Amino acid sequence: MEYNFGDIEKKWQRLWTEQGIYRVSNNASRPKYYVLDMFPYPSGAGLHVGHPLGYIASDIFARYKRLKGFNVLHPMGYDAFGLPAEQYAIDHGIHPAISTDNNIANFRRQMDNIGFAYDWTREVRTSDPGYYKWTQWIFLQLFDSFYDKRENKAMPIEALVRNFEKDGNAHHPCPGDTALRFTAAEWSAFDRLRQQDILMHYRLAYCGYGEVNWCEALGTVLANDEVINGVSERGGFPVVKKKLRQWYLRITDYADRLLEGLETVDFSDAMKEMQTNWIGKSFGAEIDFDIFGQPAGSAKLRVYTTRPDTLFGVDFMVIAPEHELLQTITSAEQRPAVDEYLTYVKSRSERERMAEKKITGCFTGAFAIHPFSGLHIPIWTSEYVLAGYGTGAIMAVPCGDQRDFTFARYFDLPVTNIIGDHFNGLEANPTKEAVLQNSSFLDGLVMKDAMVIAIKKLEDKGIGTRKVNYRMRDAAFSRQRYWGEPFPIVWTNSLGFGIAEALPETALPLELPHVEKYGPGPEGEGPLANVPEWTARHLETNTMPGYAGSSWYFLRYMDPHNEDSFCSRAASDYWGQVDLYIGGAEHAVGHLLYSRMWTKFLYDRGYIGHEEPYKRLINQGMIQGSSRIVYRLELDGSGNIDDLSKHTPVFVSAGVAAMQGSPEFHELVSLAVRNIFSNAGIQLESINVSPLHVDVNIVDGVELDIEAFKKWRTEYADAEFILEEDKYICGVEVEKMSKRLYNVVNPNDLVAKYGADTYRMYEMFLGPVEQSKPWDTKGIEGVYRFIRKLWRLFFDETKGKVWKTDKATEQELKCIYRTIKKVEDATERFSFNTGVSALMIGVNELTDLKCHKKEVLDRLIVILAPYAPHLAEELWHLLGNTTSVLDAPFPVVEEKYLVESAKNYPIAINGKTRTELNIALDATQQQVEEIVLADDIVKKWLDGNTPKKVVYVKNKMINVVV
Repeated sequence: MEYNFGDIEKKWQRLWTEQGIYRVSNNASRPKYYVLDMFPYPSGAGLHVGHPLGYIASDIFARYKRLKGFNVLHPMGYDAFGLPAEQYAIDHGIHPAISTDNNIANFRRQMDNIGFAYDWTREVRTSDPGYYKWTQWIFLQLFDSFYDKRENKAMPIEALVRNFEKDGNAHHPCPGDTALRFTAAEWSAFDRLRQQDILMHYRLAYCGYGEVNWCEALGTVLANDEVINGVSERGGFPVVKKKLRQWYLRITDYADRLLEGLETVDFSDAMKEMQTNWIGKSFGAEIDFDIFGQPAGSAKLRVYTTRPDTLFGVDFMVIAPEHELLQTITSAEQRPAVDEYLTYVKSRSERERMAEKKITGCFTGAFAIHPFSGLHIPIWTSEYVLAGYGTGAIMAVPCGDQRDFTFARYFDLPVTNIIGDHFNGLEANPTKEAVLQNSSFLDGLVMKDAMVIAIKKLEDKGIGTRKVNYRMRDAAFSRQRYWGEPFPIVWTNSLGFGIAEALPETALPLELPHVEKYGPGPEGEGPLANVPEWTARHLETNTMPGYAGSSWYFLRYMDPHNEDSFCSRAASDYWGQVDLYIGGAEHAVGHLLYSRMWTKFLYDRGYIGHEEPYKRLINQGMIQGSSRIVYRLELDGSGNIDDLSKHTPVFVSAGVAAMQGSPEFHELVSLAVRNIFSNAGIQLESINVSPLHVDVNIVDGVELDIEAFKKWRTEYADAEFILEEDKYICGVEVEKMSKRLYNVVNPNDLVAKYGADTYRMYEMFLGPVEQSKPWDTKGIEGVYRFIRKLWRLFFDETKGKVWKTDKATEQELKCIYRTIKKVEDATERFSFNTGVSALMIGVNELTDLKCHKKEVLDRLIVILAPYAPHLAEELWHLLGNTTSVLDAPFPVVEEKYLVESAKNYPIAINGKTRTELNIALDATQQQVEEIVLADDIVKKWLDGNTPKKVVYVKNKMINVVV
């Protein structure tokens, strides 16, 4: 009976669906376990072999936890809204609703083909109105909330209004306008427009103005990733910064809790560090500098510094090009230079400015006045200072900061050598303890004496104040795009002005209107600004960003068909946190921070009972493409060789190409070219080699299928080849898997050739799931041979059934329990590659023992089930079981069988190993000698000679000295 994986896998995929084997209940008595994949954006290209790496890992663990007695939630859905889907639709001339559905259908076919244990009854799509109704609902809760610093949690905006009516904002400083102060009487006197404007400065979801990348030629706003060196990626058109009305989430209010929460979750140290750095909490002071020549009472230049004690080392100031004071303070002489510099900066994205190593800047012609020494300090502007961080201005201390020093040297600015504590002697110095006693801001932070004293001096002089700062900015939460969730907001008076009012919950979902054309609106507004029915109602024309739906999808999986709530409290209390979350490290900052903030917000408002979404996070590595390279000759010589080689391309094998530049290479290629073109008179003056990527699917290992290559491209139909040992050998490069590099391998092809179980196990066998590794299709043959060897423990291709019900021997039980222990330990540690290895070793040992006993094999099937589910289900039923293997208990290891009573010793004759013998660990010297000298192989090597001695090193080796 042959192992026909095609029939077996399709049969069980069909039966699993019909029987609803993966459907999971919210009311099970078993303990719960929630395994989650970062759901995919369904691209038109479909899955390549790199994409399912994390899915296979999570599937193995979900199946394993079910075998261990858990009620396992393992869902899947699609991140279907956003820019990539819209751009794909534009590029292919199809509506995004249609292309997204088509792409999802393709993804589903591919995933089903691999045999994932998803409960598809819980599928979510962020573009489904039934789903984004609740995204809109959560947005309205954010819009209707503020962050109460006294309670350290989000509260309804009505509670804030009641406070205003009683005490003004004395107890609630405004996060959106720190200078805002008003009394209860003043609040009552404000008209409704003013009151709503003030509340907008408190809301957790608020509207403001922010800079976007505006491309006039394309008439649209571009994401940072679509801008390269100041021009649009598509078309190469100029891109400038433009201020547009935007929605934001006040994630900065959650900064401290986002930091504190990292101590409660099982993320990698690298992941925690990335999030910590992105939040960027720092302690320091804000200092005000007067500007020389400006009238009294005019605006001061405020800087934020983490080292106020270095104030006496300041040699120049640097402000961001977007700083509000730049136009005011720039001198007439410097105006042309500053304007020219600003034109350059406007073409640069923030990401480019942060990553760029080159130094740029321009002197403004203005000077700040040192508050203690009275010295005039030149003010420069440079793109390395960002308006969104701190105050958008820094005091530069070249003798204490490398970046400032590099800037000073580049522009030939003078550098003093003054740094350290120069506040002593200005007036009586308070003790560090005295300052700390009155410094709740420090929160117990141990600072240098000089830092503490400097802050106190600045506060006493009235020119500075202690300050906690964060690098993280409030999250931009709107896009000027069509394919996204509409905001459930209507504007009074006119579109985008006046008062933003929430639609009633009964009006949700506010569905995205179906339009055939969705070009940009006027002046950078979203495409919805072109829909008359939309603008007539004064509805918001921006749409939500791609991360809106992904910030809470893990909660909807818990209760996906609830029409009265995004998720019932009972369901969220039952499933709680995601126990295991697997996804790419590229989401380390954005998605993880946003989803953590949304979870904390929903917890604050009492909708769920946990404030961290994920207990444990594993970031899978990347499956890299193993590209194949062919080498085309570029020939220059007499006669018509150029014309000939253009019509008849010539390719040299990798070994020949490696000789390029040598006399041997020139001679070999010249001879071959004369033979190819039947022209003995050709004289080649120069021969160059151009490497070209070739489709990996027409290469066997490194050997090119020449006939397939000729059919691959019409221009290569008549190609000629210079071979090595009668083969064309390709070069190899490890690169990102990409269609552009022709190194994409479709999992469908591998499943068709080797089966889903072989593909799953091979993908895990490549290496640790967290590490990146190159793909090599040729290696899959070894896993395929292993699975067929396992099959032969049950069935012989000619004899049929070979398994039997005889009682297992102690040695056989030792083997299976040893294997169970190894597989269990590896799976618990997410070391799936060693789990596959343990199964291979176990099958090899059982094969050597000629073990075909059901008592052993049924245990083997159960531990195999997470890794090769189709094969395990088939064998489980062939052994006579009537329920699914997933309902079997994971075998409990009997420890007594793990205690070794014997060991395989290498037996050497005069130091050279000749055989191996299994000998009891408690054997005496005499017993060892008797066993060894009685062995036939040892007798053969002794050849009748009497050994001088037998050296026995317990637990290590045995050597027979002749």
